[in-house]
Amino acid sequence: MESELVNSPQSKLPHRSMKGLWIEAARPRTLPLALASILMGSFLAAHEGDFSWKIFVLTALTTVILQVLSNFANDYGDTQNGADLTGRQGPMRAVQSGQITQKQMLQAIVFTSSLALFSGLALLYFALKEADMQSFLMFLGLGILCILAAITYTAGKNPYGYAGFGDISVLIFFGLVGVLGTYFLQTKTFQFNIILPALTSGFFAVAVLNINNLRDIDSDKLATKKTIPVRFGKSFGIKYHRFLVFGG
Repeated sequence: MESELVNSPQSKLPHRSMKGLWIEAARPRTLPLALASILMGSFLAAHEGDFSWKIFVLTALTTVILQVLSNFANDYGDTQNGADLTGRQGPMRAVQSGQITQKQMLQAIVFTSSLALFSGLALLYFALKEADMQSFLMFLGLGILCILAAITYTAGKNPYGYAGFGDISVLIFFGLVGVLGTYFLQTKTFQFNIILPALTSGFFAVAVLNINNLRDIDSDKLATKKTIPVRFGKSFGIKYHRFLVFGG
């Protein structure tokens, strides 16, 4: 056991401050991808002459918080369900390394969920205060769904990411919901042709997910995480990636 610990990845990790650990766990490099659909929806709304900086800032803030929440839950869930403990080749995660405990990460998930709810309510107040109650309730339900989706992607007893629904979830939330939702909050209208740029954002976001899944194919197999490359093989995953890029 001693020799295993000495040779383990955890023993070779450089020392980081607690602040640095949490920043790394939040994965700042994923934030531009999360904001891409918000920018797309905002640009389209501005093109129509309907744009509010206050709504844009609150939409972006809520999206960033949701992405950080998703990253925390992913760190927690992949360790909990085994994907980060079976020879994973990507960057070492905070909980996987033992530098942040599962209890601490769970507390961070609860705190970040509360922040996302508060920010989302502020966004809906300013964006939909003159709209009908049906629109407010619809977006409130959608916001709660976003929080639940961010948490249950890899965390919990039956994470949908492990069942193979990660790609469709990313297409929906990083594409359709992000672009169409942002556009509606700015303009209070829906245009059918906005679906095309929404799908563009979604396809490119799924392509990023697929790159990670191709990288993690061996560890995901051991953890029974049924991603597209795991289900259909690496060769199919590469062809699928071409489809996502050219489809976008």
